[in-house]
Amino acid sequence: MKILGIGNAIVDVICKVENKFITENNLTKSTMKLVDEAEFKKLLSTLKIEETVSGGSVANSIVGLSQLGDKVGFIGKVSDDALGQKYEEGLKKENVQFFYSKKKEEIPTGTCLILITPDSERTMVTFLGTAGKISENDIDAKAVKTSEILFLEGYLWDEGDPKKAFEKAINNSNKVAMSLSDLFCVKRHKPHFLELVKHKLDITFANEQEIMSLINVEKFDDVIDFAKEINKLIVVTRGDKGAVAVNKNEIVECAAKKDLKIKDLTGAGDLFAGGFLHGLINNKSTKESLEIGTEMSSKVIQIIGARLDN
Repeated sequence: MKILGIGNAIVDVICKVENKFITENNLTKSTMKLVDEAEFKKLLSTLKIEETVSGGSVANSIVGLSQLGDKVGFIGKVSDDALGQKYEEGLKKENVQFFYSKKKEEIPTGTCLILITPDSERTMVTFLGTAGKISENDIDAKAVKTSEILFLEGYLWDEGDPKKAFEKAINNSNKVAMSLSDLFCVKRHKPHFLELVKHKLDITFANEQEIMSLINVEKFDDVIDFAKEINKLIVVTRGDKGAVAVNKNEIVECAAKKDLKIKDLTGAGDLFAGGFLHGLINNKSTKESLEIGTEMSSKVIQIIGARLDN
Protein backbone atom coordinates (compact mmCIF):
# COMPACT_ATOMS: atom_id res chain seq x y z
CA MET A 1 0.00 0.00 0.00
CA LYS A 2 1.26 3.46 -0.88
CA ILE A 3 -0.21 5.60 1.90
CA LEU A 4 -2.13 4.87 5.08
CA GLY A 5 -3.97 7.75 6.72
CA ILE A 6 -4.97 7.89 10.37
CA GLY A 7 -7.38 10.62 11.35
CA ASN A 8 -10.70 11.69 12.76
CA ALA A 9 -13.48 9.71 11.09
CA ILE A 10 -16.10 12.42 10.94
CA VAL A 11 -19.23 12.90 8.88
CA ASP A 12 -19.42 16.42 7.44
CA VAL A 13 -22.74 18.24 7.52
CA ILE A 14 -22.52 21.19 5.14
CA CYS A 15 -24.73 24.28 5.60
CA LYS A 16 -24.73 27.77 4.09
CA VAL A 17 -25.07 30.62 6.60
CA GLU A 18 -24.93 34.41 6.72
CA ASN A 19 -22.04 36.17 8.51
CA LYS A 20 -24.31 37.13 11.38
CA PHE A 21 -24.87 33.45 12.24
CA ILE A 22 -21.12 33.22 12.96
CA THR A 23 -21.07 36.28 15.23
CA GLU A 24 -24.37 35.51 16.98
CA ASN A 25 -23.05 32.07 17.95
CA ASN A 26 -19.67 33.39 19.13
CA LEU A 27 -17.73 31.50 16.47
CA THR A 28 -14.44 32.63 14.91
CA LYS A 29 -14.60 32.62 11.14
CA SER A 30 -12.33 30.13 9.30
CA THR A 31 -11.45 28.13 12.43
CA MET A 32 -12.66 24.93 14.04
CA LYS A 33 -14.41 24.79 17.42
CA LEU A 34 -14.95 21.63 19.44
CA VAL A 35 -18.38 21.29 21.10
CA ASP A 36 -20.37 18.67 22.97
CA GLU A 37 -23.30 16.80 21.46
CA ALA A 38 -25.95 19.08 23.00
CA GLU A 39 -24.42 22.27 21.58
CA PHE A 40 -23.92 20.60 18.21
CA LYS A 41 -27.60 19.58 18.01
CA LYS A 42 -28.72 23.05 19.12
CA LEU A 43 -26.79 24.75 16.32
CA LEU A 44 -27.91 22.23 13.73
CA SER A 45 -31.58 22.58 14.69
CA THR A 46 -31.76 26.05 13.11
CA LEU A 47 -30.01 25.19 9.85
CA LYS A 48 -30.82 23.78 6.45
CA ILE A 49 -28.46 20.96 5.46
CA GLU A 50 -26.99 21.26 1.94
CA GLU A 51 -25.08 17.97 1.94
CA THR A 52 -23.87 15.18 4.24
CA VAL A 53 -20.61 13.45 3.32
CA SER A 54 -17.91 11.29 4.94
CA GLY A 55 -15.14 13.68 5.97
CA GLY A 56 -12.20 14.22 8.25
CA SER A 57 -9.08 16.03 7.11
CA VAL A 58 -6.71 13.13 6.40
CA ALA A 59 -9.57 10.99 5.08
CA ASN A 60 -10.21 13.71 2.46
CA SER A 61 -6.53 13.61 1.44
CA ILE A 62 -6.65 9.81 1.23
CA VAL A 63 -9.76 9.88 -0.97
CA GLY A 64 -7.97 12.38 -3.24
CA LEU A 65 -5.01 9.98 -3.51
CA SER A 66 -7.35 7.11 -4.35
CA GLN A 67 -8.96 9.20 -7.10
CA LEU A 68 -5.47 9.78 -8.52
CA GLY A 69 -5.05 5.99 -8.73
CA ASP A 70 -2.95 5.27 -5.63
CA LYS A 71 -3.52 2.25 -3.40
CA VAL A 72 -4.45 3.73 -0.03
CA GLY A 73 -6.01 2.90 3.33
CA PHE A 74 -7.46 4.68 6.33
CA ILE A 75 -7.85 4.09 10.07
CA GLY A 76 -10.42 6.11 12.01
CA LYS A 77 -12.77 5.28 14.88
CA VAL A 78 -16.53 5.18 14.23
CA SER A 79 -19.42 3.60 16.09
CA ASP A 80 -21.72 0.98 14.60
CA ASP A 81 -24.53 3.51 14.08
CA ALA A 82 -26.18 5.14 11.05
CA LEU A 83 -23.41 7.72 10.60
CA GLY A 84 -20.70 5.10 11.14
CA GLN A 85 -22.30 2.98 8.44
CA LYS A 86 -22.45 5.99 6.11
CA TYR A 87 -18.82 6.75 6.83
CA GLU A 88 -17.61 3.27 5.95
CA GLU A 89 -19.72 3.15 2.79
CA GLY A 90 -18.26 6.51 1.72
CA LEU A 91 -14.72 5.13 1.92
CA LYS A 92 -15.58 1.87 0.14
CA LYS A 93 -17.19 3.81 -2.69
CA GLU A 94 -13.88 5.66 -3.12
CA ASN A 95 -11.77 2.45 -3.14
CA VAL A 96 -10.14 3.26 0.18
CA GLN A 97 -9.40 0.25 2.39
CA PHE A 98 -10.83 0.83 5.88
CA PHE A 99 -8.59 -0.85 8.46
CA TYR A 100 -11.04 -0.62 11.33
CA SER A 101 -13.75 -2.97 12.62
CA LYS A 102 -16.57 -0.88 13.97
CA LYS A 103 -18.60 -1.91 16.97
CA LYS A 104 -21.33 -0.31 19.05
CA GLU A 105 -19.62 2.43 21.09
CA GLU A 106 -21.01 4.38 24.05
CA ILE A 107 -20.45 7.62 22.13
CA PRO A 108 -21.81 8.13 18.58
CA THR A 109 -19.80 8.66 15.39
CA GLY A 110 -18.26 12.12 15.13
CA THR A 111 -19.86 14.93 13.12
CA CYS A 112 -18.58 18.25 11.81
CA LEU A 113 -20.83 21.15 10.96
CA ILE A 114 -19.26 23.07 8.07
CA LEU A 115 -20.71 26.57 7.89
CA ILE A 116 -20.09 28.31 4.58
CA THR A 117 -20.45 32.10 4.59
CA PRO A 118 -21.06 34.19 1.43
CA ASP A 119 -17.30 34.86 1.10
CA SER A 120 -16.76 31.07 0.65
CA GLU A 121 -14.88 30.81 3.95
CA ARG A 122 -15.74 27.81 6.06
CA THR A 123 -16.11 27.74 9.82
CA MET A 124 -16.26 24.35 11.49
CA VAL A 125 -18.05 23.19 14.60
CA THR A 126 -17.06 19.66 15.53
CA PHE A 127 -18.55 17.08 17.85
CA LEU A 128 -15.70 14.55 17.82
CA GLY A 129 -17.83 11.72 19.15
CA THR A 130 -16.04 8.41 19.24
CA ALA A 131 -13.46 9.60 16.64
CA GLY A 132 -11.57 11.42 19.37
CA LYS A 133 -11.38 8.26 21.51
CA ILE A 134 -8.97 6.46 19.18
CA SER A 135 -6.48 4.32 21.10
CA GLU A 136 -3.46 2.14 20.36
CA ASN A 137 -5.80 -0.89 20.12
CA ASP A 138 -7.41 0.71 17.06
CA ILE A 139 -4.11 0.91 15.17
CA ASP A 140 -3.45 -1.96 12.76
CA ALA A 141 0.35 -2.25 13.05
CA LYS A 142 0.58 -4.56 10.01
CA ALA A 143 -1.21 -2.01 7.83
CA VAL A 144 1.18 0.71 9.06
CA LYS A 145 4.28 -1.42 8.39
CA THR A 146 3.19 -2.30 4.87
CA SER A 147 2.50 1.28 3.77
CA GLU A 148 5.22 3.47 2.26
CA ILE A 149 4.04 6.63 4.05
CA LEU A 150 1.91 7.08 7.16
CA PHE A 151 -0.16 10.29 7.08
CA LEU A 152 -1.48 11.73 10.37
CA GLU A 153 -3.57 14.79 11.21
CA GLY A 154 -2.92 17.27 14.01
CA TYR A 155 -6.64 17.35 14.78
CA LEU A 156 -6.39 13.80 16.10
CA TRP A 157 -3.56 14.42 18.55
CA ASP A 158 -4.58 14.69 22.17
CA GLU A 159 -3.26 13.64 25.58
CA GLY A 160 -4.09 10.08 26.67
CA ASP A 161 -5.30 7.44 24.24
CA PRO A 162 -4.87 9.41 20.96
CA LYS A 163 -1.26 10.20 21.91
CA LYS A 164 -0.60 6.48 22.48
CA ALA A 165 -2.25 5.69 19.13
CA PHE A 166 0.05 8.22 17.43
CA GLU A 167 3.13 6.76 19.11
CA LYS A 168 2.28 3.19 18.13
CA ALA A 169 1.64 4.26 14.52
CA ILE A 170 4.85 6.32 14.27
CA ASN A 171 6.96 3.53 15.82
CA ASN A 172 5.74 1.06 13.19
CA SER A 173 5.99 3.39 10.19
CA ASN A 174 8.48 3.60 7.33
CA LYS A 175 8.01 7.32 6.74
CA VAL A 176 5.68 9.79 8.51
CA ALA A 177 3.84 12.85 7.25
CA MET A 178 1.51 15.04 9.31
CA SER A 179 -0.67 18.05 8.77
CA LEU A 180 -0.72 20.68 11.54
CA SER A 181 -4.47 20.99 10.78
CA ASP A 182 -5.55 24.24 12.42
CA LEU A 183 -4.20 27.33 14.17
CA PHE A 184 -6.12 26.62 17.41
CA CYS A 185 -4.81 23.07 17.29
CA VAL A 186 -1.22 24.34 17.03
CA LYS A 187 -1.70 26.78 19.91
CA ARG A 188 -3.24 24.07 22.09
CA HIS A 189 -0.50 21.50 21.52
CA LYS A 190 2.50 23.68 20.63
CA PRO A 191 5.31 21.91 22.60
CA HIS A 192 4.11 18.47 21.45
CA PHE A 193 3.73 19.50 17.80
CA LEU A 194 7.17 21.14 17.82
CA GLU A 195 8.68 17.94 19.18
CA LEU A 196 6.93 15.92 16.45
CA VAL A 197 8.00 18.27 13.63
CA LYS A 198 11.61 18.38 14.77
CA HIS A 199 12.18 14.75 15.71
CA LYS A 200 9.44 12.37 14.53
CA LEU A 201 8.03 13.57 11.20
CA ASP A 202 9.65 13.28 7.78
CA ILE A 203 7.12 15.62 6.13
CA THR A 204 5.07 18.43 7.68
CA PHE A 205 2.13 20.15 5.95
CA ALA A 206 0.97 23.51 7.28
CA ASN A 207 -0.43 26.82 6.21
CA GLU A 208 1.56 30.01 6.78
CA GLN A 209 -0.22 31.01 10.02
CA GLU A 210 0.11 27.53 11.57
CA ILE A 211 3.84 27.12 10.98
CA MET A 212 4.64 30.71 12.05
CA SER A 213 2.65 30.24 15.26
CA LEU A 214 4.35 26.89 15.92
CA ILE A 215 7.86 28.36 15.84
CA ASN A 216 6.87 31.83 17.19
CA VAL A 217 8.09 33.97 14.30
CA GLU A 218 6.80 37.08 12.52
CA LYS A 219 8.58 36.73 9.16
CA PHE A 220 8.18 33.93 6.63
CA ASP A 221 11.96 33.90 6.00
CA ASP A 222 12.32 32.52 9.53
CA VAL A 223 10.16 29.54 8.52
CA ILE A 224 12.59 28.81 5.67
CA ASP A 225 15.54 29.00 8.09
CA PHE A 226 13.78 26.70 10.57
CA ALA A 227 13.05 24.10 7.86
CA LYS A 228 16.66 24.13 6.66
CA GLU A 229 17.91 23.83 10.21
CA ILE A 230 15.87 20.74 11.09
CA ASN A 231 16.62 19.19 7.69
CA LYS A 232 13.09 17.86 7.08
CA LEU A 233 10.60 18.38 4.26
CA ILE A 234 8.21 21.18 5.19
CA VAL A 235 5.40 22.10 2.80
CA VAL A 236 3.56 25.37 3.40
CA THR A 237 0.46 26.74 1.68
CA ARG A 238 0.27 30.55 1.55
CA GLY A 239 -3.18 31.32 0.12
CA ASP A 240 -2.93 33.56 -2.94
CA LYS A 241 0.88 33.59 -2.57
CA GLY A 242 0.90 29.94 -3.63
CA ALA A 243 2.86 27.19 -1.89
CA VAL A 244 6.46 26.53 -0.94
CA ALA A 245 8.38 23.36 -0.07
CA VAL A 246 11.68 23.39 1.80
CA ASN A 247 13.65 20.19 1.53
CA LYS A 248 17.14 20.35 3.08
CA ASN A 249 18.65 23.34 1.20
CA GLU A 250 16.21 23.23 -1.69
CA ILE A 251 13.44 25.86 -1.72
CA VAL A 252 10.74 25.29 -4.33
CA GLU A 253 7.78 27.57 -4.95
CA CYS A 254 4.55 27.18 -6.88
CA ALA A 255 2.16 30.00 -7.76
CA ALA A 256 -1.55 29.88 -6.87
CA LYS A 257 -4.02 29.44 -9.73
CA LYS A 258 -5.75 32.61 -10.86
CA ASP A 259 -9.36 33.45 -11.79
CA LEU A 260 -11.03 30.58 -9.96
CA LYS A 261 -14.76 30.56 -9.26
CA ILE A 262 -14.41 29.85 -5.55
CA LYS A 263 -17.47 28.32 -3.90
CA ASP A 264 -16.16 26.76 -0.70
CA LEU A 265 -12.64 26.55 0.77
CA THR A 266 -13.39 23.29 2.64
CA GLY A 267 -10.79 20.65 1.87
CA ALA A 268 -8.33 22.97 0.08
CA GLY A 269 -5.44 22.00 2.38
CA ASP A 270 -6.51 18.34 2.49
CA LEU A 271 -6.54 17.96 -1.29
CA PHE A 272 -3.32 19.94 -1.61
CA ALA A 273 -1.59 17.48 0.74
CA GLY A 274 -3.09 14.52 -1.13
CA GLY A 275 -1.87 15.86 -4.48
CA PHE A 276 1.61 16.58 -3.14
CA LEU A 277 1.94 13.10 -1.61
CA HIS A 278 0.76 11.57 -4.89
CA GLY A 279 3.65 13.30 -6.65
CA LEU A 280 6.11 12.24 -3.99
CA ILE A 281 5.25 8.51 -4.01
CA ASN A 282 5.24 8.45 -7.80
CA ASN A 283 8.78 9.86 -7.97
CA LYS A 284 7.84 13.30 -9.26
CA SER A 285 10.05 16.28 -8.46
CA THR A 286 9.20 18.61 -5.55
CA LYS A 287 8.06 21.23 -8.08
CA GLU A 288 5.77 18.76 -9.88
CA SER A 289 4.38 17.56 -6.54
CA LEU A 290 3.55 21.14 -5.54
CA GLU A 291 1.84 21.64 -8.91
CA ILE A 292 -0.31 18.51 -8.48
CA GLY A 293 -1.26 19.66 -4.97
CA THR A 294 -2.17 23.12 -6.25
CA GLU A 295 -4.23 21.64 -9.09
CA MET A 296 -6.18 19.40 -6.69
CA SER A 297 -6.87 22.18 -4.19
CA SER A 298 -7.99 24.62 -6.90
CA LYS A 299 -10.47 22.03 -8.17
CA VAL A 300 -12.01 21.36 -4.75
CA ILE A 301 -12.55 25.04 -3.86
CA GLN A 302 -14.72 25.43 -6.94
CA ILE A 303 -17.27 22.92 -5.65
CA ILE A 304 -19.23 22.54 -2.39
CA GLY A 305 -17.62 20.04 0.01
CA ALA A 306 -14.18 18.55 0.51
CA ARG A 307 -14.26 15.70 -2.00
CA LEU A 308 -14.01 15.72 -5.77
CA ASP A 309 -16.42 13.69 -7.83
CA ASN A 310 -14.77 10.76 -9.50
